[in-house]
Amino acid sequence: MKKEVVSRYAPSPTGYMHIGNLRTCLYEYLTAKHAGGKFILRIEDTDRNRFVADSEQVIFDTLHACNIKYDEGPDIGGKNGPYRQSERLDIYKEYARKLIDNKSAYYCFCGEEEKTEVEGEFTVHHCDCAKLSKAEIEKKLTAKTPYVIRFNAPKDDKSTTYHDNVFGDITVSHKEMYDIVLLKSDGYPTYNFCHIVDDHLMGVTHVLRGNEYLMTTALYTLIYKAFGWTLPEYYHLPIIMTVDKETGKIVKFSKRHGSVAFRDFVEAGYLPEALINYIALLGWHLGNSDEEFFTMEELIKVFDPKDIRKSSSVFDYEKLKWMNAKYLTQMNLKDFYKVAKPFIEKVLNKTVNMDALLKLIQPRVQILSEIPEKIEFFEKLPDFDINLLANDKKKTTLEIAKNVLTKSLEVLGKVKDWNNDNLFEALNSLATEMGLKAMSVMWVIRLSVSGSLVTVGGATEIMEVLGKDESIARLKSTLARIK
Repeated sequence: MKKEVVSRYAPSPTGYMHIGNLRTCLYEYLTAKHAGGKFILRIEDTDRNRFVADSEQVIFDTLHACNIKYDEGPDIGGKNGPYRQSERLDIYKEYARKLIDNKSAYYCFCGEEEKTEVEGEFTVHHCDCAKLSKAEIEKKLTAKTPYVIRFNAPKDDKSTTYHDNVFGDITVSHKEMYDIVLLKSDGYPTYNFCHIVDDHLMGVTHVLRGNEYLMTTALYTLIYKAFGWTLPEYYHLPIIMTVDKETGKIVKFSKRHGSVAFRDFVEAGYLPEALINYIALLGWHLGNSDEEFFTMEELIKVFDPKDIRKSSSVFDYEKLKWMNAKYLTQMNLKDFYKVAKPFIEKVLNKTVNMDALLKLIQPRVQILSEIPEKIEFFEKLPDFDINLLANDKKKTTLEIAKNVLTKSLEVLGKVKDWNNDNLFEALNSLATEMGLKAMSVMWVIRLSVSGSLVTVGGATEIMEVLGKDESIARLKSTLARIK
């Protein structure tokens, strides 16, 4: 019988969900669900120095918003719980002692200084604790001498090789390996140890993570072998890059180049489904297809981790904007209103023709945070320079503007069904009657009701949103200023 595919997402509750973390989570989820398997959420909260209150809820909320459904987790339970590592300390102690019993680990009584290299994974440590006799160890334990438990890495000239499904065979010399800490003096495990124990006990078959772990995984395989456990399938994901706007160079995706947290993107008006679609393409591609738009259901159907690319991907903010705009324009008006409402209410408190407003802005925004600036003139007519009504290109003067406003008030006052088509027809006929170009009339009307040179819609579209009373009031106000 074919073994069930089990993957897991194991974030640290450190405050926010980085887009890189979310991509890892998405790929792990899709890997399991594509194979009809199981996806587990596990909280790796053993680094108490980095723990941020309420950040666990951020993780739950983010996965819910992205339609990533886990089968087991700290908030829903499951047969492999508990799912917070801080609640599994006795398990780690038990398995650390098993490694001590088979000489694969040892008590170290002289500290836990960490190596300070960028990788930050290995501990540079040289001592004779591994050579202590059983009696000497018992004496120190009885005296309650503080200790850590270290892995007894090989001290020979050989190397260890494991297979990664993205980067191929990875070989690391034993000379590059150190006696890493498994359990710290406070009884908490390190990531290097607890994720191995948890993955094995939870039946994880596929591990997908960032390629910063590519080399250290060789050491992790030695811990697996020390237990006599089967290795999972490894997929180390390519790094996400972006373009530095100042230098134009391709650099590592980070805060200094723009938003990197899921919450920041959502607050800026990106749709979660557009974000998920976009980040799915940051390192994966569907065969020879040029298709770029996928629902979550479609991703589950077509995603295969074997199609993950080795090369780095470039996070393109403009491409994401373009994709988000496509999602916005494809929404029905009711759904668009749900996502646009918080942004509309930031600047608009008066009653307007909401359907007309939504139809006006929906095809004209790429991200929802653009809405307030585009519609703020609907709330109140800005105090604009009246001389702008005179425009050579539009073939208008203040005298022409005065005449247009005077006659348009007569014409528009007779319009009963106040909609864009009727308003356009009325003003177009007025232009013909006055011997003016339609653009001249529309220029005067648009500026008079909006007070802005650049608007989200044309004159009649704006008036349809404002309604008859407000439109006529604004036209009268502008006319009074000219007089």
